[in-house]
Amino acid sequence: MNIISFNTLYRLRLTDVVLMPRYVGIAAYSGPPSDSLREAAIEFIETLSLCIEPQSVVLITGGYWGLMRIIVDEALKLGFKVLILPPLEMEDVRFPPDAIVVRTGTSFRIRSVFLVRTSEVLVALGGASGTIQEIVTAYAEGVPIYILGMTGLPTDKLTVFSPYIDDRKTSIIKVINDPKTLASEVCKYLREHPRGD
Repeated sequence: MNIISFNTLYRLRLTDVVLMPRYVGIAAYSGPPSDSLREAAIEFIETLSLCIEPQSVVLITGGYWGLMRIIVDEALKLGFKVLILPPLEMEDVRFPPDAIVVRTGTSFRIRSVFLVRTSEVLVALGGASGTIQEIVTAYAEGVPIYILGMTGLPTDKLTVFSPYIDDRKTSIIKVINDPKTLASEVCKYLREHPRGD
């Protein structure tokens, strides 16, 4: 363990200080994505990299298959840190060496709770029951949710829940049809809500 004295810390330049990363959960389809959904996910990640420093963000996914694989590969290529939380049933998948993989030893559903609870914000880029569970969990846990609409997948039905699922209003749900606008809104949220707020 490295221990730094206050005097040493005081003399450090701002560029020497390591800031706490931001944690963005990505809920996404586990099946093979359509070409248009693949393009939308790449466009989201590319736009996100332009509005926030990729090195300062950890993107969290629940696996490395389906649309999640496209997201992980693009994010790593652009310099994001990637945390993968696979369920027990998929822990033996071959993961990219640059990703951080935490083998939780839990089921698909419990892993989804870990993904949401680790995230400051949840982005749903289209999916089915697993993605829907992650959205509902995020709402119940007070994690803001940004959903890509018009994906052709079951998550498109969740527009009826925007901006709130119920009268508790524990978290806002935004459905945005354009991946570039979606990324810009996520960046705006992270800028307006510094870590610890």
